[in-house]
Amino acid sequence: MPESALLLERRPILGVTGSVLGRPWLDRCPPERAPIATAIAQTHGVPDVLARVLATRGVGVHEVPGFLAPKLRDLMPDPHRLRDMQAAAERLAEAVVARETVAVFGDYDVDGACSAALLGEYLRAAGTPFLVHIPDRLTEGYGPNVEAIRALGERGAKLLVTVDCGSTSHEPLAEAARLGLDTIVLDHHQAPEALPGAHAVVNPNRQDDLSGLGHLCAAGVVFLTLVALNRELRVRGFWAGRSEPDLLASLDLVALATVADVVPLQGLNRAFVRQGLKIMRARARLGLAALLDAAGLAQAPECWHLGFLVGPRINAGGRIGDAALGSRLLLTSDPIEAGRIAAELERLNRERQEIEKAAVEEACAQAEHFLAADPDAPVVVTTATAWHPGIVGLVAARLKERFGRPAFALATNGDGNLVGSARSIPGADLGRAVRAAVEIGIALKGGGHAMAAGVTLRPSELERFTAFVSARLAESVSQAFIGDALLVDAALTAGGAQPELVAAIERAGPFGAGQPEPVFAFANHRVVDVRGVGNGHVRMRLKSRDGAVLNAVAFRAAAQPLGRAMMAAHGTDAHVAGTLCLDRWGGGERVELRVCDMAAP
Repeated sequence: MPESALLLERRPILGVTGSVLGRPWLDRCPPERAPIATAIAQTHGVPDVLARVLATRGVGVHEVPGFLAPKLRDLMPDPHRLRDMQAAAERLAEAVVARETVAVFGDYDVDGACSAALLGEYLRAAGTPFLVHIPDRLTEGYGPNVEAIRALGERGAKLLVTVDCGSTSHEPLAEAARLGLDTIVLDHHQAPEALPGAHAVVNPNRQDDLSGLGHLCAAGVVFLTLVALNRELRVRGFWAGRSEPDLLASLDLVALATVADVVPLQGLNRAFVRQGLKIMRARARLGLAALLDAAGLAQAPECWHLGFLVGPRINAGGRIGDAALGSRLLLTSDPIEAGRIAAELERLNRERQEIEKAAVEEACAQAEHFLAADPDAPVVVTTATAWHPGIVGLVAARLKERFGRPAFALATNGDGNLVGSARSIPGADLGRAVRAAVEIGIALKGGGHAMAAGVTLRPSELERFTAFVSARLAESVSQAFIGDALLVDAALTAGGAQPELVAAIERAGPFGAGQPEPVFAFANHRVVDVRGVGNGHVRMRLKSRDGAVLNAVAFRAAAQPLGRAMMAAHGTDAHVAGTLCLDRWGGGERVELRVCDMAAP
């Protein structure tokens, strides 16, 4: 039986079968896991709510200590499990020993910037000259290009390392070979069976890789490569009489990339983020500290800050400004330069928000017209000539959030082709669908991973492309629609949502892709003090029957059904569901509910 059908067999929480967003509220904990939750609470003395969170996420009774306090050394794989890793480590070691100039070619997103900075930082510590090139999104596009490789060769590069790109770059890497450059590809995107010619292609998502590490982002792949390289240099005696680089100190970059690239926060990735956040809180990396200051974050960064505050600011350079700003910020050891770049990224991020707002309004109107003709369409595809190519990924993300299905946003580039991005919902593999469109000639190029993809196609192929991806994703999207329920971890009251409980739940984190943040339902609470705040947010307070009060907020909801329902509920009782966090602004600790749904009692 499909998982979606099994979900619908679970009991509704608080009897909610249709919320203001049209969703049933179902118990996230399947019946067979309930006894395990009880055993976890009794064996380890943790709160019942935390025990349910753990059991629901597949944690066994004896796995609890290791899950709550994951140790990187227990989860780190042998890097040589990855195909071509030995060849990559040996060639990099040769470059380090011979002091060859290494060209690092990255992507223009957070994962690419972090990956380039990771490798550059290590090479700098080893005394190896290196160059970093991040392509301009508008003039160069994604991935290696012939002109840039020629320029790197002219500047003395002997080894080219592509990070977060390169798995489909046949012609540019052939040009590198003609110029006498060896190439190493460090990537994580889905790759075709025929790989480009390179000395090594290290990619856990190449079709012949059996490492089981396909959940890593590119920065995770680079980190494992540096572990292998460090081992190889140690064997060669390179570090005799010198201090080895502290690889663990670079996990702040791995954590940032892991969260920003929306890869599953499970296993090794979860350990990367836990450890990386600890390092980031020490504020030793000048660039990140400056960016946190520019964003006005006075408290210690948490997982969600990486995705919603830090990541967008680094991405702003690649979207509408200088694509290399992010990697330069992360690599700099000059506090003045760090402050200057952080201020520029802050400015670009504000400008990006304005550009995005206008494009999202236009895209939503177009999508509503599209769905009016076909309400059951599995995919939304929108296009516009005037959209800035740097923000189409954000437009696609907003469309996906608004309409609950995979969405494409495409803009016209200088060649007259349509270039854009897409975002998906769990269970619908966008990257595979786009790669299939490329392989049969409908799209000129494209790829990505399950939740996000990029594509380039001729305008004449738009209708055919839309039909192809719709047919390709129809079944998986249909299953997602059937199972579109809000999964609730437990019911609480405003009085029970205390800082101690939220801190205990945080031990099961970090939460994100593949590790869903716990959702809690609050039954029959009085809705008071509802008001719109900021950029389309809605705040309110919930009061329980015993008089306890809980602050609540719904982000970007004012013009959405949820925001309108919150306003309409003022002065009445309602069932409210959301996730809990600790608001540590100003040095205190206050529990806040981030509302994701409501229902009439």
